[in-house]
Amino acid sequence: MTRWVPTKREEKYGVGSCLNGMSRSPGISHLCEPGTYDEAEQYHPACFYSFYNYDARGADELSLQIGDTVHILETYEGWYRGYTLRKKSKKGIFPASYIHLKEAIVEGKGQHETVIPGDLPLVQEVTTTLREWSTIWRQLYVQDNREMFRSVRHMIYDLIEWRSQILSGTLPQDELKELKKKVTAKIDYGNRILDLDLVVRDEDGNILDPELTSTISLFRAHEIASKQVEERLQEEKSQKQNIDINRQAKFAATPSLALFVNLKNVVCKIGEDAEVLMSLYDPVESKFISENYLVRWSSSGLPKDIDRLHNLRAVFTDLGSKDLKRDKISFVCQIVRVGRMELRDNNTRKLTSGLRRPFGVAVMDVTDIINGKVDDEDKQHFIPFQPLALDDAIRHKPLNMSSRFSPRVAGENDFLQTVINKVIAAKEVNHKGQGLWVTLKLLPGDIHQIRKEFPHLVDRTTAVARKTGFPEIIMPGDVRNDIYVTLVQGDFDKGSKTTAKNVEVTVSVYDEDGKRLEHVIFPGAGDEAISEYKSVIYYQVKQPRWFETVKVAIPIEDVNRSHLRFTFRHRSSQDSKDKSEKIFALAFVKLMRYDGTTLRDGEHDLIVYKAEAKKLEDAATYLSLPSTKAELEEKAHSATGKSMQSLGSCTISKDSFQISTLVCSTKLTQNVDLLGLLKWRSNTSLLQQNLRQLMKVDGGEVVKFLQDTLDALFNIMMENSESETFDTLVFDALVFIIGLIADRKFQHFNPVLETYIKKHFSATLAYTKLTKVLRNYVDNAEKPGINDQLYKAMKALEYIFKFIVRSRILFNQLYEDRSISAMMSSVSDQTVRVKGAALKYLPTIVNDVKLVFDPKELSKMFTDFILNVPMGLLTIQKLYCLIEIIHSDLFTQHDCREILLPMMTDQLKYHLERQEDLEACCQLLSHILEVLYRKDVGPTQRHVQIIMEKLLRTVNRTVISMGRDSELIGNFVACMTAILRQMEDYHYAHLIKTFGKMRTDVVDFLMETFIMFKNLIGKNVYPFDWVIMNMMQNKVFLRAINQYADMLNKKFLDQANFELQLWNNYFHLAVAFLTQESLQLENFSSAKRAKILNKYGDMRRQIGFEIRDMWYNLGQHKIKFIPEMVGPILEMTLIPETELRKATIPIFFDMMQCEFHSTRSFQMFENEIITKLDHEVEGGRGDEQYKVLFDKILLEHCRKHKYLAKTGETFVKLVVRLMERLLDYRTIMHDENKENRMSCTVNVLNFYKEIEREEMYIRYLYKLCDLHRECDNYTEAAYTLLLHAKLLKWSEDVCAAHLTQRDGYQATTQGQLKEQLYQEIIHYFDKGKMWEEAIALGKELAEQYENEMFDYEQLSELLKKQAQFYENIVKVIRPKPDYFAVGYYGQGFPTFLRGKVFIYRGKEYERREDFEARLLTQFPNAEKMKTTSPPGDDIKNSPGQYIQCFTVKPKLDLPPKFHRPVSEQIVSFYRVNEVQRFEYSRPIRKGEKNPDNEFANMWIERTIYTTAYKLPGILRWFEVKSVFMVEISPLENAIETMQLTNDKMNSMVQQHLDDPSLPINPLSMLLNGIVDPAVMGGFANYEKAFFTERYLQEHPEAHEKIEKLKDLIAWQIPFLAEGIRIHGDKVTEALRPFHERMEACFKQLKEKVEKQYGVRTMPSSLDDRRGSRPRSMVRSFTMPSSSRPLSVASVSSLSSDSTPSRPGSDGFALEPLLPKKMHSRSQDKLDKDDPEKEKKDKKKEKRNSKHQEIFDKEFKPTDMSVQQSEAVILSETISPLRPQRPKSQVINVTGSERRFSVSPSSPSSQPAPPPVTPRAKLSFSLQSSLELNGMTSTTAMDTAEVPPPLPLKGSMADYGNLVENQDLISSPTPPPPPPHQRHVPPPLPSKTPPPPPPKTTRKQTSVDSGIVQ
Repeated sequence: MTRWVPTKREEKYGVGSCLNGMSRSPGISHLCEPGTYDEAEQYHPACFYSFYNYDARGADELSLQIGDTVHILETYEGWYRGYTLRKKSKKGIFPASYIHLKEAIVEGKGQHETVIPGDLPLVQEVTTTLREWSTIWRQLYVQDNREMFRSVRHMIYDLIEWRSQILSGTLPQDELKELKKKVTAKIDYGNRILDLDLVVRDEDGNILDPELTSTISLFRAHEIASKQVEERLQEEKSQKQNIDINRQAKFAATPSLALFVNLKNVVCKIGEDAEVLMSLYDPVESKFISENYLVRWSSSGLPKDIDRLHNLRAVFTDLGSKDLKRDKISFVCQIVRVGRMELRDNNTRKLTSGLRRPFGVAVMDVTDIINGKVDDEDKQHFIPFQPLALDDAIRHKPLNMSSRFSPRVAGENDFLQTVINKVIAAKEVNHKGQGLWVTLKLLPGDIHQIRKEFPHLVDRTTAVARKTGFPEIIMPGDVRNDIYVTLVQGDFDKGSKTTAKNVEVTVSVYDEDGKRLEHVIFPGAGDEAISEYKSVIYYQVKQPRWFETVKVAIPIEDVNRSHLRFTFRHRSSQDSKDKSEKIFALAFVKLMRYDGTTLRDGEHDLIVYKAEAKKLEDAATYLSLPSTKAELEEKAHSATGKSMQSLGSCTISKDSFQISTLVCSTKLTQNVDLLGLLKWRSNTSLLQQNLRQLMKVDGGEVVKFLQDTLDALFNIMMENSESETFDTLVFDALVFIIGLIADRKFQHFNPVLETYIKKHFSATLAYTKLTKVLRNYVDNAEKPGINDQLYKAMKALEYIFKFIVRSRILFNQLYEDRSISAMMSSVSDQTVRVKGAALKYLPTIVNDVKLVFDPKELSKMFTDFILNVPMGLLTIQKLYCLIEIIHSDLFTQHDCREILLPMMTDQLKYHLERQEDLEACCQLLSHILEVLYRKDVGPTQRHVQIIMEKLLRTVNRTVISMGRDSELIGNFVACMTAILRQMEDYHYAHLIKTFGKMRTDVVDFLMETFIMFKNLIGKNVYPFDWVIMNMMQNKVFLRAINQYADMLNKKFLDQANFELQLWNNYFHLAVAFLTQESLQLENFSSAKRAKILNKYGDMRRQIGFEIRDMWYNLGQHKIKFIPEMVGPILEMTLIPETELRKATIPIFFDMMQCEFHSTRSFQMFENEIITKLDHEVEGGRGDEQYKVLFDKILLEHCRKHKYLAKTGETFVKLVVRLMERLLDYRTIMHDENKENRMSCTVNVLNFYKEIEREEMYIRYLYKLCDLHRECDNYTEAAYTLLLHAKLLKWSEDVCAAHLTQRDGYQATTQGQLKEQLYQEIIHYFDKGKMWEEAIALGKELAEQYENEMFDYEQLSELLKKQAQFYENIVKVIRPKPDYFAVGYYGQGFPTFLRGKVFIYRGKEYERREDFEARLLTQFPNAEKMKTTSPPGDDIKNSPGQYIQCFTVKPKLDLPPKFHRPVSEQIVSFYRVNEVQRFEYSRPIRKGEKNPDNEFANMWIERTIYTTAYKLPGILRWFEVKSVFMVEISPLENAIETMQLTNDKMNSMVQQHLDDPSLPINPLSMLLNGIVDPAVMGGFANYEKAFFTERYLQEHPEAHEKIEKLKDLIAWQIPFLAEGIRIHGDKVTEALRPFHERMEACFKQLKEKVEKQYGVRTMPSSLDDRRGSRPRSMVRSFTMPSSSRPLSVASVSSLSSDSTPSRPGSDGFALEPLLPKKMHSRSQDKLDKDDPEKEKKDKKKEKRNSKHQEIFDKEFKPTDMSVQQSEAVILSETISPLRPQRPKSQVINVTGSERRFSVSPSSPSSQPAPPPVTPRAKLSFSLQSSLELNGMTSTTAMDTAEVPPPLPLKGSMADYGNLVENQDLISSPTPPPPPPHQRHVPPPLPSKTPPPPPPKTTRKQTSVDSGIVQ
């Protein structure tokens, strides 16, 4: 078998890139040898990537994703073995066919190995961008951020598409360039919206390498990139999604634009040949703005020139910014048919053909295309065709193209305007499918650029239609000689004809000899030149309006001899007639005027001459005549009144004819003054006037004749060299021309001027004249007239000096007496503007002057020049002048810099220190640094030193003084960074020397620098996404910090020179640098991390090791830094970089040791580290690994130390414990679940209390208090604040700072603070309805007000509040919360919950189901346990989460002060508050099952839970600290049940005695349930079970208890009797039968019981109390609670049953007499079954029914009548729900003991009525009474004490909490730790309960030994 072949040297790579579905390339077969060696054993790495997904099918295979880069180790028969670079640790095999070879470069080895594909840099960038975005894209999907998800998807798709286009290599150069721009713009935009890093590029879009780029350039690149991205964002936001601002900006920046038009088709039924004329039109001004593009279309529907088919392209050039600003531009197409007069003429006579007739118009608005808003060159636009109607009214209207002329023709509408408007207004033209198909695209540039950049669109065959008129910017080589002639309109008399004539105008050009110039007329671009042009004919129109334009192009030499000739002829539709028609009139106009200037632009009203046709053809006949009416008028005035109507053989017709002309010529001028100057020799007398007039000539005219004008000027100067007459005028004229060229419109003539100076200028002596005039101006600068001229001269200085220099002369003459410098130093106001101009324009002469002048001399002159500017004047001009000098070649020369730089740095220093013109200063410094960074400017070390010496500190101070909001802060920081970056080690060493011997200077400098660096690091001036700039800054700062650290070591370490503050600042700075956001690599994506590590390494390690070394260098000074440096060092060690941690954690031991040697303890260190650790961990630093390292490293060091071994170890363990708690706290700090946050907060605050860190303890108390307030847990918030209050004394001691951590408290002494806290706590207790607690605190506070502070006003307020609280206690009904036990099992829970059981206090009216739901939302992965028994080890150790939850019942712990019976309303508070013990009961069976009576073997298992602290407390839950379990026998269970029934009756009877107005319904239900038990058999079941001989024999010890039970049964009778008596008094007539039946039943019952168990009578104490309670109090129980309305039924809440908050609220209800259902479930399953459903159904039925119906339903059925009572009683016993204590439960009896127990097991029992003791409540199962008033059970359960009905279905699992027999049960566990609450309960008894008491007489009572907890 073939073995695997290892690839040589393990260097075979594959590189990933998404090429989904790419076909196998033929080259793939080479892959069996991945990577090859040539003969010289040189390795050529091959590169592979996966181009299909591959799923591993076995453990030895490797899964691949498309694009994975693979490193191949071995090959074997079509398989490779290797790993992906994504996951290097996993090696495996994969098929070779899934891998594709690609060229690549491999950098680095091992973990740092990176593979760079050999693609274009842009393709690589797109690839990495796509990978980065795709990760984020997935996250967006998971977060359900749909909008962002969609936009990222579009961007990704675009990039993938563009990437393949670039890779295809098929794009033309211009498209590729455009696409690259699109790609980079998209990447930059995407990075911004995804909050990724900004990418900076050069002009070509390539990413800048920061190493090769100067700091200033890098900063500017960031600014530009940021601005571009911002613009792109604005553009996206703008409503018009299609506006491409960048394109618009690009076009706006281009001086010239062109509209490219491709005519695809003309769909039009004409039937004859036609001319299609396309042009651009301004509908607002109603004029055409371009030449026509003419296509001749044949009648067959194809172009006449068939070769042009599919190549009908034109480009409308010369459009400029003014055209972009036009409101509207339309693309207009006119169709002129060429043929018969009328299309419908079809008679047999021969028709005239070849007539040009108007046919129709098509219009399209192209404003958006020309503005660059729309750009889709592939979109074919359909322009609908609007035919001209053929009815006479319209047909005769001419195709008028201008409203400009309409006033002349009354009643004529503007035809084209009408058509255009009609087309625009009618959204749809009824074009019947006729129209043009065109594509349009806007192209930037003039025709030469376009041909170069868009060769695929514009070639030599493309027609060029120019703009009529000059473009905005006239290009020098653009020689034009075009005259545009427009036929405007005419008015022709019909003469001898009956109708108006069909006039045709023929245009031609003739010379003065009457010879026609051939081929000089151009009807439109794309067509041949013609010799004569025939106009369109309008049929029988007297006033035709043509508005047709043709271009006449005549050779320049022929213009002065030529004229335009217009002949008019009537055309007939019949050919025979037409032939006989001759020319009937003629008009002409000469192209050159009599003064040598060209025909003026504008309209010309021509004279129409009539004569014989033959004569009209002879030019001699008319040339001597006036051609226009204006000319005629001139001549008429000069004539002597003779009639001018007849002129020789011609007569002037009444007809009129107007044309307009526009001359576009670079050779012809229409300006007389310019012409006079150009031909100055012919008339020298007018020379001065001509020179002055030149200044008034239009700039466009002058630049057209630039060379001729300059020649003329210098000739004038030279030919008059003796006199100075013309010198100043010529100088001014020259200044004027140079000024013109500075104008944007003519800026392109700069090269023409340069070329003129270099090649054509030949006036060798001009310099003398020019310098003389300039000198003269400068010397007389203050004279008013000269001032203006000098200002202009200064602006033109650059070119004046070019002329001077070109005159081959050194210009010493100018500077012999330094006249400009002298002028600069004057302080006169007149010259300020001129001086400004001198500063602005003088630098422009540098590059020229240095050709003829020594650069060093020049530099000196400039230095003098600048120094002569008075300080305080022209500062900004001076600085910009210096900037220009830097841009000149002078500054790049080393020697010149030597002279200029000191002057510049002095100027900069001066202005920076005064904060003047900071922007200019900043620019100047930036430019200097830019030049010094260059490699081609000679040595710069010395110059960097000058800047460092003079400016570094000044720049630092400027940065320090600047606000972060200053626009320039970024620029200055860049300058400062650039200086530091350009400084070498030598400079740093030299820096100290520059401060001389003044040590304080060095200290100050270093202090400033450290503070500034720290400031810049802490609050960076650059945006977070400027990663490259920030990393560059960090790199520079790191080097600087290390250099400055050397200075500290050298200068400030020894005893004499030690500078504590300086060292302190150093450490703080270094740590701030280390911990800054931008260096925390673990927060970045892996790609970004790799990039940063690759380029900069981990700078944290570098500085971390430096800090460590600096610390150890301190030696004896270390103690000065403890404890201040503990925090910073801690911050450093918390950085998640293992090596750094290992290197720096030992510093802590060093600190401990230092402090120990100094003070024999390390208390300061310990305090500081605990405080700081808390702050740091909460801030997100620190992790499990840190805890382990801290523990391990410090323990190792401590154990080796002689003295620190023990104390050190204790300290380390303490810190580790703190860390555990803090990490827990941090994990859940941002958890939505506030309860978890509370738990962890308490863990932390308890820890701080334990280690006595008061300030930290208080800090966490307030965090906890805030959490409670957010959740409206006012009670808990109050208890929390109480802990703070307890730390304070009622004293005048001053409040320590840590005690007042809240701004709200204004207190100076502890007493004041305590008072404020008490007020707030009382307020919270009030909101939480805990008035008892509020009163207790109020009493303490009242004592202070009364006896210490004597503040009676506050006392009065407080007592009023207390009075209100007392009233609330008695009158307001408070909802009683349920308590729930919750166990958290499984390793999936955090440590503070795992394996623990907690008792939770539910919210008001919260059912168990709701509580469980709330619990499970916090732990969505947790599973709810179905059982209530403790879980086994399998669940406890499982990795999952299991939650066990069930309702428990609080055990009443009544305060000792209640030693006599008190109102239930008072006691009820203690049933659910200040409780620490809770019980949970469930029934169990023992022995054989008795089908007749289940009570005989019904035992109760009861679990007692004791919490760590009382509830409520600082949390709504506390951990269970002890659990014990007891079993209660069936007999004891029966005793409890009977006891509870009696209590219930006693209580209700008492209520009715106290308040006769109470409703009777609850009483009816209770009594009926006992005297007439329908289902469960009443206490008869007990008799059957326990009162038998057999039972006594089996349980001889139960004798006492049986007697007790009998006693309780006997006691039912007096209670029932009293109840029935009250019922009889209050019963309504409707319920009388019911009452009578109840009486009958009672009578039977009484007889039976008294006979069997004796007679009992009510004690006097009960009778005495009748009516003793004030009515108001009793009534108050019916008042609605603040939180919800209560109906009358809620009165019963005074009774003592234990009703569930809602039916089935915890799923436990016992049904002992339904055995057939019981076996169906295991005993401890939680039931959430049918009982609830049935109860709900019953509720629905019962609502709104009458009393009688209800009673019928509830009580009449006989099958229920027998057994009801006992079942009810038992159900009460085991109900798990809330107790509410009856007011009469504690009664006053005789005897020494004040508190008694009803418990059957108490030491004595008797037949007297058992007193009701403070015990937990039981519940009945009768519910219907609650429904009587239409209440839902929810309300009633919380407020009424009437029990719900027994559920009909259920099982053993329905058992709830059984009330414990308090004597039988006592805690075998030790007492819990003392809680933090105010009332500490007495300790639990530790011994076993006493034996049952012997039977005694009735009058005795039993002592309750079970009430103490």
